[in-house]
Amino acid sequence: MTQGARRSPARRTVLGAAALTAAAAVSAAGAGAAAAAPGTGAAREAEGARGGSRRGLPVPAVIAHRGASGYRPEHTLGSYRLALDMGAHVIEQDLVPTRDGHLVCRHENDISGTTDVADHPEFVSRRTTKTVDGQTLTGWFTEDFTLAELKTLRAKERIPGTRPHNTLYDGRWTVPSFEEVLRWAEQEGRRRGHPVWLHVETKHPTYFRKLGLGLEERLARLLRRYGRHRADSPTFLQSFEPTSMQRMAELVATPRVVLLGTPDDRPYDFVDAGDPRTVADLVTPRGLDWIASYAQGVGPLLDLVVPRRPDGRLGEPTTLVRDAHARGLVLHPYTLRNENAFLPADFRRGTDPNAYGDVFAAYRAYFATGIDGIFTDQPDTGLLAAADHRGR
Repeated sequence: MTQGARRSPARRTVLGAAALTAAAAVSAAGAGAAAAAPGTGAAREAEGARGGSRRGLPVPAVIAHRGASGYRPEHTLGSYRLALDMGAHVIEQDLVPTRDGHLVCRHENDISGTTDVADHPEFVSRRTTKTVDGQTLTGWFTEDFTLAELKTLRAKERIPGTRPHNTLYDGRWTVPSFEEVLRWAEQEGRRRGHPVWLHVETKHPTYFRKLGLGLEERLARLLRRYGRHRADSPTFLQSFEPTSMQRMAELVATPRVVLLGTPDDRPYDFVDAGDPRTVADLVTPRGLDWIASYAQGVGPLLDLVVPRRPDGRLGEPTTLVRDAHARGLVLHPYTLRNENAFLPADFRRGTDPNAYGDVFAAYRAYFATGIDGIFTDQPDTGLLAAADHRGR
């Protein structure tokens, strides 16, 4: 695909049939509209163009990070269901494989902190030490369990010190397979009368490929089975490894997003291949051109949109939003949470790191940059902030 084709209005049509008009309008508007100052008529016009109708995703969209993980143990059907009940526009899943090749929803393949596996004497011998993406970890790993074995475990809160109230729900849910989630989304879509949008991440794809448990082909088969393999599917695919999204582009037309960490980070597939590029290279105009050749969006760390100063307060926005929009890419940065510990210093309130800060002010600062959506652990808070932003 040529660079000219990547910048055409048709590029944004992959974001879904419900948002066709909105997507094309943004690309046609180009960098000028995307870079318009928030609050001006041009900025509101550009935002409206991206927003689409009630049938599509609004802008900014609220993406439930691992479900409503601020209130329930992450990556459980309880967390996903609560996020959907709250009104989240998109629900996120992270995928790792089992020993027998099923895809399950866990943020990491190390399940030591998110399940009760340590309480199962029959699995004591499965505890081991592995090197995953260059990091040495000791624990229990999904690739050493069959799906049936994983189903004997129960999910629990990952950060109980920060979210002790979530421990009330420890043990209520099992580890869901991705196919279970697809069936659940299908049923909820019929019940609610609208599609349930998913944001699906391939975790450690290079690592798993070397184990003979490649994620992409397995994911593509499930997407095709449940009709989420098309360009207008209510689904985003995402990965911190760009080559994983390149592989998915060869298998399905589902919209793809490249996740971006800190500027000095090297995606592990780059490390493995000897590619010297870092995230700092990928957020340049040249890097974004390359991403736009096979993907439809980027999912940057929030600090790539608005960096933090040395004192932890927000600095001035970068040009990433403008540069990405100029190439027809959507931006879904991650992750905004209510707790002080996760907020920039200027939005913290009091000295308790687990207390809520002035998160609405933080949302205003990030939404003002023109991002298309945001990942959050507390979808209800994000939805209120997004409604305030659209009504300004």
